[in-house]
Amino acid sequence: MFAWPTNYDSCYTLAGDIIKEGIGLHSGEKTRVRISPFEKEGYFVSFADKPNEVFKLDQNLIGSTMLCTAVKLGKRNLYTIEHLLSSMAGCGLSYIHIEVDGKEIPLLDGSAIQWVREFEGVGIKKAAKPDNFFREINKSIILNKEDSVIAAIPSEKTTIISTINFSYKAIGNQTFVIDLNPKSFVERIAPARTFGFKDQFQELSELGLIKGGSLDNALVCDGDEWVNPPLRFSNEPIRHKILDLIGDLALVGLPKAQILVYKGSHSLNALLASSLKN
Repeated sequence: MFAWPTNYDSCYTLAGDIIKEGIGLHSGEKTRVRISPFEKEGYFVSFADKPNEVFKLDQNLIGSTMLCTAVKLGKRNLYTIEHLLSSMAGCGLSYIHIEVDGKEIPLLDGSAIQWVREFEGVGIKKAAKPDNFFREINKSIILNKEDSVIAAIPSEKTTIISTINFSYKAIGNQTFVIDLNPKSFVERIAPARTFGFKDQFQELSELGLIKGGSLDNALVCDGDEWVNPPLRFSNEPIRHKILDLIGDLALVGLPKAQILVYKGSHSLNALLASSLKN
């Protein structure tokens, strides 16, 4: 039986290739991804029509952070990378090549668990421990964006403490704390799905977004209740916020830190990632 490690003392890569197809959240278009082990440390991307043009994902490539995280690769963008990156970083995987046929990573069920199940199916193997899988920090970092705050305090392990506060009664105030390792990520974070709000659907549609959104790949909140229950966890929204944070930090390496987040967002996460890189 497959068992995930309980620490990040070793770095892993895949033992074989994975091919996965699905719909992009914002484009609504079908996209296909092949994920393979790679000889170099990090996450590398190429497009199916130009397989020899390979980009190493880096924080400096981050473009838009509006409702998803996008990277600019040459003359085109790749959208909604955060769930796949979260699944790999959370599981301790690096030395990875991603070939994309499309412009967006498939949303699948809106969480990271389907990627994790693919990893389990093909197996993992130890890779040389990368220098920056863990980002060492030697001072505290505190950043804010309007009324949102994120902080990283040096620690011997990665602990995430996250809080959200929504006026929607179905969500309200939620706080979640996790000592992060591959096993805890898979069991407590990876299944948490993205969520949205029924009263914002028309506005986002008019902006040309969420064309691929559906009740099968996102939780939809309608004020006091959920349109498509049941939830996988009673506090699934805050767990998904942590999933996004892990994905957004993947390009600089998970910091050995206590990370405290209040009302997190992709743009706030990107601020911390940039500060860690510098």
